[in-house]
Amino acid sequence: MNASPTTLEAARATRPAAPSPAAFRLDTADLHTSVTDAALTSMTLLNDIAGRYPQAVSFAAGRPYEGFYDTGSLPRQLRAFEEYLGTEAGLGTAEIRRTFFQYGRTKGFVHELIARHLELDEALPVDPESIVVTTGAQEAMVLVLRALRRDDKDVVLAAVPAYVGFLGATRLVDMAVQPVREGPGGIDLDDLAEQIRRTRERGLRPRACYVVPDFANPSGASMSLEDRKRLVDLAEREDILLLEDNPYSFFHAGTPRLPTLKALDRARRVVYFGSFSKTAYAGARIGYVVADQPVTGDGSGAVLFADQLARLKSMLTLNTSTVAQAAIGGFLVENGCSLERATRSVAAVYRRNLRAVLDGLEERFGSRSGFRPQGAVSWNTPSGGMFVVVTLPFTADDAALERSGGTFGVLWTPMHHFYGGTAGFRQIRLSFSVLSPEGIAEGLDRLQAFVADGLRGGG
Repeated sequence: MNASPTTLEAARATRPAAPSPAAFRLDTADLHTSVTDAALTSMTLLNDIAGRYPQAVSFAAGRPYEGFYDTGSLPRQLRAFEEYLGTEAGLGTAEIRRTFFQYGRTKGFVHELIARHLELDEALPVDPESIVVTTGAQEAMVLVLRALRRDDKDVVLAAVPAYVGFLGATRLVDMAVQPVREGPGGIDLDDLAEQIRRTRERGLRPRACYVVPDFANPSGASMSLEDRKRLVDLAEREDILLLEDNPYSFFHAGTPRLPTLKALDRARRVVYFGSFSKTAYAGARIGYVVADQPVTGDGSGAVLFADQLARLKSMLTLNTSTVAQAAIGGFLVENGCSLERATRSVAAVYRRNLRAVLDGLEERFGSRSGFRPQGAVSWNTPSGGMFVVVTLPFTADDAALERSGGTFGVLWTPMHHFYGGTAGFRQIRLSFSVLSPEGIAEGLDRLQAFVADGLRGGG
């Protein structure tokens, strides 16, 4: 007797070869505006261009240096974390197995180790329960902004140019951004006070200000100690939060690091974003937020802001990958919970590459280079980080990037993406983190040819 076809087989047999012309379609006009917002599409656009020109020298990607990666370190670090759980945390075999393989605690389970790192490297004692471990710092930004935005009157301020990931996060939660000027010394504090005043005059509520005090992406700007203190005082005086993002402070020029805003904070005005994407490995996608502000008013007594963020996270990602947390936990254990110690080698690479970029720009475009017209190209001189900003004498937009990649074999990031498309159209960001000195020299030679062609009216 022949068996009847299964339901799956029957479905396959009757499925049309191609959708009919009348098949349902979605129109972008019927979707949330974020799907076409420039802040959210810039990453995809840049990746597409890079994919079309794989032989180009790329100053575009902000990826960490890959020369010290070793797949053999992963099992070793997982084992180190397993031993930590058994010895220091006192877990039994079944509990350790469950920690690695089951759904995890929404706030994360490497919070104790992160707290040790913050006290050791940042002189910042924090309650481990004030830490929420997230899927990259990006998720932390979305959670905080979602929690702070009550209605259309809530506004977040940000130093511009700003990290596109933060701008994208504001679009996802429909929170308006009030831009604040940024100079070589970081956010302009006088302009911040002025923008807060103007925002309130329009009947809006300035809730927080996003700032990267050390080697900001994309500008490379860093704040002085005095300005950090003034910013913390301003936040208390103006009754706003500071959203401090700190991915780059370990990549300094060998000078003593300045305290974070959070370390200077005595009134719990600072919500602190951290990430292991640059200091360990980006593929783990492990970030965190320190949110130790007390929250009252729901009838349950005072809880931490971190607990409220965990409620939101439970409906977004449920918990952060337990396996990825274990790998980062082992990374911290191996390095005595010190990222200063863990990043010494890669920080030396970034210092070398920064010097190669600055010297190379001077050699090709500086006063003794013979480049004409004199002074047509200028650039900033950050003291650390992964980025340099170059100002060109012509428009450097996405179309120019396409020509640069296709004709001259060099890629970079148009700065207008970091201004939300409102400025920066003659500036480019050079990221030097993944290049060798030889690659930097070749890329700058190609950039020089592109600029010379642009001055002649090419394109």
